[in-house]
Amino acid sequence: MKNIEVDNMKLTELQEKLNQGDDKKTVALAQAADPEVLKAVKTAIEMKLSRFKLFGDIELIRKYADELSLDIHQSDIEIIHTVSNREAAKHAVQNVHDNKADVLMKGNLPTKEVLKQVLNKEYGLRTNRVLSHVSVFDIPNQDRLIYLTDAAMNVTPELDVKAQIIQNAVDVYQNVQSNTPKVAALAAVEVVNPQMKATVDAAALSQMQNRGQITGCMVDGPLAFDNAVSRESAEEKGITSEVAGQADILLVPELETGNALYKSFIYFAGAKVASVISGAAAPIVLTSRSDTHESKLYSMILALLTAFNK
Repeated sequence: MKNIEVDNMKLTELQEKLNQGDDKKTVALAQAADPEVLKAVKTAIEMKLSRFKLFGDIELIRKYADELSLDIHQSDIEIIHTVSNREAAKHAVQNVHDNKADVLMKGNLPTKEVLKQVLNKEYGLRTNRVLSHVSVFDIPNQDRLIYLTDAAMNVTPELDVKAQIIQNAVDVYQNVQSNTPKVAALAAVEVVNPQMKATVDAAALSQMQNRGQITGCMVDGPLAFDNAVSRESAEEKGITSEVAGQADILLVPELETGNALYKSFIYFAGAKVASVISGAAAPIVLTSRSDTHESKLYSMILALLTAFNK
């Protein structure tokens, strides 16, 4: 796939980059019997983005597909009947493990059901890396995509895990954009306070990047949210940094902060979002069952972009 020299992208431009690919990848969709999921599948098929293996109750899939005028008999769709969530997740994961599909996507079933199969020692998708959640936000008042990690997987990560979370996010970033990402290690304040673990970890992560233990990016921290994303705020506080005020990737200190920021971007800022699980043997899409088909589609495209470089 060709590289595109684009620094300031929007989520709608991900499709253009994906269309640079020479061939279509296959998405294994666990429990596809869901109208919003199939709506995303239909749009992806119409855009000629990928092929699909749909795992789930074949009668329900047919029912919802008919309601959406989705032709399930076309060559880019294969349906594999399964009788339970567990079976749908297991077969979808096995297909990715066996290189019969390139991306794993969760449909209408609990996340824990999918992750249980992903972590299976015999046919799962674990590697020696930490699994982490990377979200890419298109926020109306921002001139660039904002990456957020980790808002869904690692609850209270220790320093070594945070380093891997950064590396996973950088890998996703580099599949989308060509410039070197600026990573802000967030905390409540921008100075090191021994009583605030997030500030100590942030400073350590910055040094780890300086010494080559974290690669492919620039890391600075601790940075408070305002001086991570606002140049005016950084200048007002006298912070001199290549990252401050222009961060591309926001590393949160723990999941609760990430979850709150994630939902704030969507509900308060009207952001569009794409998300992927990085660090596995293949990209994993774990969107919420309440997410719109647009969000599912963007996440699918993000995962497919990552799959092209696996």
